[in-house]
Amino acid sequence: MQEIAENVFIETSFPGLTVGVIGAAHGPVLIDTPFRPEDIRTWRATIQNLGGGVNRLLINLDAHADRTLGVRAMDCTVVGHEAMSEIFRSRPMTFKAQPAGAGSEWELYEGLGSTRWAPPDITFSDELIIYWDSFPIILKECPGPSVGSIWADLPEQQVLFLGDLVVRDQPPFLAMADIPSWIMSLSQLLSPQYKKYQFIVSSRGGLVSREHIERQKKFLEKVQKLLSTLAESQAGEEEVELVIPELMQFYSSSVAREDHLRNRLRWGLRHYYKRHYLQAGSEPLEE
Repeated sequence: MQEIAENVFIETSFPGLTVGVIGAAHGPVLIDTPFRPEDIRTWRATIQNLGGGVNRLLINLDAHADRTLGVRAMDCTVVGHEAMSEIFRSRPMTFKAQPAGAGSEWELYEGLGSTRWAPPDITFSDELIIYWDSFPIILKECPGPSVGSIWADLPEQQVLFLGDLVVRDQPPFLAMADIPSWIMSLSQLLSPQYKKYQFIVSSRGGLVSREHIERQKKFLEKVQKLLSTLAESQAGEEEVELVIPELMQFYSSSVAREDHLRNRLRWGLRHYYKRHYLQAGSEPLEE
């Protein structure tokens, strides 16, 4: 576990996600959680050593299965965007480990079994300010990466937890995205307001720099341009696969992960193209 600011820690060793914890007077505030049972046990033991109060608060930065599978096992109050509640209502009550080829990290691991989802106990629409200690934790809606995406802002510590707004060294999830809104959120992140922030944390890759943010923006602008060109030529859903090689040039992945990341991109592109260009206004499909 790495301390990036006073009483603010991140853990990058778990599969799938970088998770965080903020030491506070009432008890630890968690940013997402691992999804494998053995990692959840390790994480719970780790945060118990931080001291402070006995209460725990868990902030989910969106509803993706990689970050919500382990929530019930954490046994604490959960905070998330109000749209998360709608997403959970549309899911089967119990998760079953049946990979769909969407490129989610949990699909790479066996032994997950089945578990009941844990919807958020506290929700908000635009902004929520939490005082779990003397300093504020500001949760803000972050349009673009997924329905119900948020970021967690600690202005006093100059720390920002981004969720999947910036995905480092791997393709992002696109099926539930709104790319124009995503690009606008990245432009906001690049504004002078956040230039002073020393620690910007991606859920997929840990600490990121301004260069990573700009690269994410260029990638999404490229996706938007390629899909618009396909739509102008009245291309079918299956033809989006033709743009994958060009988009994969943004990343240098190991051979072991390349097929998985290509599947993620293929799944996301096909469903995004279908939803935004072929069946405009249809409900987004989860990844």
